[in-house]
Amino acid sequence: MHPLEEKIRRAAVQGRAALIPFVTAGFPTTATFWKVLEELDANGADIIEIGVPFSDPVADGPMVEEASRRALEQGVSLRRIMDGLRERRGRFSACLVLMGYYNPFLQYGLERFAAEAAAVGVSGCIVPDLPLEESAPLRHALDTRGLALITLVGPNTAPDRMTEYAAVSQGYVYVVSVLGITGARQGLPPQVSDTLRRARQAFTTPLALGFGLREPSQLAELPADIRPDAVVFGSALLRHLDTGGSPAEFLKVWKE
Repeated sequence: MHPLEEKIRRAAVQGRAALIPFVTAGFPTTATFWKVLEELDANGADIIEIGVPFSDPVADGPMVEEASRRALEQGVSLRRIMDGLRERRGRFSACLVLMGYYNPFLQYGLERFAAEAAAVGVSGCIVPDLPLEESAPLRHALDTRGLALITLVGPNTAPDRMTEYAAVSQGYVYVVSVLGITGARQGLPPQVSDTLRRARQAFTTPLALGFGLREPSQLAELPADIRPDAVVFGSALLRHLDTGGSPAEFLKVWKE
């Protein structure tokens, strides 16, 4: 079992959904970012997604886009992220996932990136703009070093397409709740139940629901048999941090 899947399965044994916070590298500032990661790790995060800032974040909403802009202004790059992880190798109990657009990984060099990512303790990657048909080079580079290329599916992913993804999926499946950009929302759209149901039928790997989550009560809207195995929260957490809130305060709500 892949370490990412193992983390989520372990949470299920404890009777809860695994917690997957997303934080853009270098946010709120380069001076505080690593402290944020350490506090998330110490307060119940099972997996932490680290956003690689990019100048054209087409799938991101205003909060994540702003975080990316500020990180880039501070000189945050994939190289600096890797250096920071290398300095802190072995400090985190949570599994670490890098989430970013394909260009930074490609420019870094796929084989070089995969080798270094494995060496610094990364367990997988999410690349929103990389379609299945073009994913083989990165997937191969990651797979040979035990890293997962995590699948994303959404309301517009047909059952046969999910089946194609299921053949290569590892770690967990990121289920996007809505078509559109990231960002916390008041409620989950009605089509998310159908998306989760189709994903349950197609995948044996755990399902993580993201895009729009801000509080646990949103999951109560979903039928018990299709609730996700893990929850991903990004914009709501970034906004909380940007207003001076602590990672521990944010995670406390999800652990109650």
